Amino acid sequence: MNDGARKGGRVLKLLFFIGLIVLLFGGAARMVIAGGAKSLDTGDKWLGGSAATLAADGAAYGSGPRQRLDIWVPQGTDTAARLPVVIFFYGGGWHSGARGDYGFAGRALAGEGFVAVIPDYRLTPKARWPDFLEDGAAAVAWVRANIARHGGDPDRIALAGHSAGGYNAAMLTLDGKWLRAAGSDPAAIRGVAALAAPLDFLPLEKGGSADVAMGHVRPAENTQPIRFARGDGPPLWLATGDEDTTVRPRNSRNLHAAVTAAGGQATLKIYSGVGHQGIVMALAHPFRSRSSVMDDMSDFLRAATARRIPAE
Repeated sequence: MNDGARKGGRVLKLLFFIGLIVLLFGGAARMVIAGGAKSLDTGDKWLGGSAATLAADGAAYGSGPRQRLDIWVPQGTDTAARLPVVIFFYGGGWHSGARGDYGFAGRALAGEGFVAVIPDYRLTPKARWPDFLEDGAAAVAWVRANIARHGGDPDRIALAGHSAGGYNAAMLTLDGKWLRAAGSDPAAIRGVAALAAPLDFLPLEKGGSADVAMGHVRPAENTQPIRFARGDGPPLWLATGDEDTTVRPRNSRNLHAAVTAAGGQATLKIYSGVGHQGIVMALAHPFRSRSSVMDDMSDFLRAATARRIPAE
C-alpha cells in the first residue's frame, strides 16, 4: 500500500471517529430511543469502555432461539476467582432488545469487578407475560449451575435491569414462585438494582407496550411488582430520573415506600436532569461522568454481594 492510500485510510477512520462523537454527544437521547443501543455499545468500545473479556457469547440456557446469554468478566479473571455475579436484563418494552447491543453494560459491570451476565428473553408479539419472567428465571437457574466455570460465585448473585428489564428483575425477586418453578432458591438473590423500572403502573395504557405484553392477565394486579412488596426480601436499589416521562418516578417511589413500610430494605435514588434513556446511557463510558449512576449502582451491588462472615 502506498503512502497516499495509507493517509487516505487514516483520514477516513478519523472522519468516522469524529462522526461517531457527534452522534453520541449531539444526538444521544434520540439515538437510543430509536433503538440505538448498538450504536451506544460501539461508542463505548471506541471511547474507552472498561477492559473486560467476553467469556461466553450466546451460551444456551434453554432450547429457544431467544434463550441465550453473554458473560463478561474482568480482564484476566481466573476461573477459580469466585467473583460476585450480576445478571442484567435490558429494557425495550418487552418487545425489543438484544444481548449483543448491551456489551456496554457488561463491560461496565465487569470493570467494577463483577461477572456480568446479559440474557436475551422472549419478546412480544410472539411471547407475552409470563414468558419473559420464565426465561429470566431459567437464566438465573443456569447461572447458578454454571457460573463457577467462568470465575463467578453462584452464592453471590444480584439482579439488575433497565426499564422492562428492571421490571423482570424486580418481579423475579419479589414473587419467588418464578425462581422456584425454575429450580432456584429465591434466597440466592442478594439484591436488585432497578433503573427506571415500571413497578406500579396500573391502569395499563390501552394499546401500549405493557398492555400488549400483559393486558390479558386477570387480575391485573398480579403483573405488578408492588403487589408483592415484602419485608423479608433482599435489598432493593431503585433509581429513576426526575425527567423520566416514559416510566414515571412514582413507580420507584411507590415500591420504595411499600417495601420500607413492610420492614424491608430499599434505597431510592432520583437523579436530577436525567430521563428514561439517560439513566442507562450513564453505564456507557462516554456518559459516565454526567451522573453518579454507575458508581452508586456498583456500590450497592458490591455491598449486596459481599462475602458473608459465618457467625461464631
